[in-house]
Amino acid sequence: MTQPATPLTGAQILDLLRELADRLPARRPHPVLILVGGALLATAGLRDTTQDADSVRRLTPEVQAAADDVARSHDLNPSWLNAAAAPYAPVTLREADCSVLLDHTHLRVLGAPLQQVFLMKMFANRAVDLPDLAALWPVCGYASVDEAVSAFYVGYPLENHDPYLPQWLADVTGQRT
Repeated sequence: MTQPATPLTGAQILDLLRELADRLPARRPHPVLILVGGALLATAGLRDTTQDADSVRRLTPEVQAAADDVARSHDLNPSWLNAAAAPYAPVTLREADCSVLLDHTHLRVLGAPLQQVFLMKMFANRAVDLPDLAALWPVCGYASVDEAVSAFYVGYPLENHDPYLPQWLADVTGQRT
């Protein structure tokens, strides 16, 4: 039976990641995670809680084993840390543009730029992402809906043009087209 997901605050996520790092063996280069989604929003104070911590970087076997240990220690869902978002990263997401959330001797955790997370949430287009899009809009730095839509097509160049996307995004964010 799978453990149900526990709501985690941004501070709890960072504490769990520190604990995970403490459990990792020392090696160079040390693993790097790039947080996106609700976990990043929670650490940035844009959301109260999230169910998991998504990385667009694949988890190494060592990181996965340490995450499993942390999950058992805290009675968390085994997928509390995962890389399920990796296939959805826009081509414009670059590690060099990320901010450092945790710089431990055994693990580095980065936060994706909020503009890139905004694009990922546009791409996912799930009901659960709509409040996140609204929360991200004022801080992600897009000057207009059209600028965000243009960035979306640059980040996801294989996506078909959707003539309704600007109006949908304007409705979700409360902006004008």
